[in-house]
Amino acid sequence: MNFNEYPIESLMYITNRPEIVFTHGKGSWLYDNNGKRYLDFIQGWAVNSLGHCNDGMIEALNSQAKLLLNPSPAFYNEPMAKLAGLLTQHSCFDKVFFANSGAEANEGAIKLARKWGKKFKDGAFEIITFDHSFHGRTIATMSASGKPGWDTIYAPQVPGFPKADLNDIASVEKLINAKTVAVMLEPIQGEGGVIPASREFMQQLRELTKKHNLLLIVDEVQSGCGRAGTLFAYELSDIEPDIMTLGKGIGGGVPLAALLSKADVAVFEAGDQGGTYNGNPLMTAVGYSVISQLTAPGFLEGVRARGEYLRAKLLELSEERGFKGERGEGLLRALLLGKDIGNHIVEKARDMQPDGLLLNAARPNLLRFMPALNVTNEEIDQMMAMLRSILDTL
Repeated sequence: MNFNEYPIESLMYITNRPEIVFTHGKGSWLYDNNGKRYLDFIQGWAVNSLGHCNDGMIEALNSQAKLLLNPSPAFYNEPMAKLAGLLTQHSCFDKVFFANSGAEANEGAIKLARKWGKKFKDGAFEIITFDHSFHGRTIATMSASGKPGWDTIYAPQVPGFPKADLNDIASVEKLINAKTVAVMLEPIQGEGGVIPASREFMQQLRELTKKHNLLLIVDEVQSGCGRAGTLFAYELSDIEPDIMTLGKGIGGGVPLAALLSKADVAVFEAGDQGGTYNGNPLMTAVGYSVISQLTAPGFLEGVRARGEYLRAKLLELSEERGFKGERGEGLLRALLLGKDIGNHIVEKARDMQPDGLLLNAARPNLLRFMPALNVTNEEIDQMMAMLRSILDTL
């Protein structure tokens, strides 16, 4: 079907999109309406943790679709309970609330922290967040985010989110006051340019929050579910947060997210939290398939190995081309270009022939890599060869 035959004009404008329509995908490859294929190192912005059209996910969707789609969140359902049990079994948390998006999970985390502050901290409500952080696109999660310019788009912002500097414990400590209830951060700032919080900083933060009786909230919407090489990124620092949010990878491509907490923090009362589709069996059945595959013997070891392989290849390229190195964890990595050519590379990569390459420039001076967690070394080599050919034309 020709691009001009699609009713594109009916879609509301939100961003500039290329004149292609993706029609199908498998594994690390996407295909457009012209039959061209693309090696996908974006994977829906770290959403497709198992690549496109994973067989286990398809089986879970097909099987559950014949049984029950949505009985209402006012009732228990089997996949919801099974996935919650799997998440608590493999984490330090005791309770799970399912949502539809990372932003909704983070909104829930904010509400839960404020509810806890109302009950146990004399109404404390401020949550310290960080410059260059990204927590979602609701009004509250945009206010919590430290993305430059977001303080004016839908002003006035929701109050109560003072900003500290990542990896600077003194900047956090000076913001703590009687109104402070929690500190919230991404263990790896994805949208900010793949900036990891150091192990030392995470441990200092845990000590500081315990000292002041504050909650520690980790937003693992992008860094969780195997992306960092461990099931959850907080494990890298050998700490236990009070609250965690998941999205993106937990559903492997379907709309699913989760809010997890320790038992003594799970203070919602009847009517405090809900959602029409939250915990519906169709999505949680898929999530159960995803997490079961991620926790299968050897899988995360493979993610770590492929992450190290990608890291080595990016460092090799950086040295070869005079770039500024790379950073990240597992299979969430960035190549630091040292100049604002990222967006140009992304466009040229997409337009390559005969095959295209899908990359992302989270910032103009770097490229972000978010391949499927089951990407192969051969596909990494192919991506690197394609990237080199693009750089040769610049």
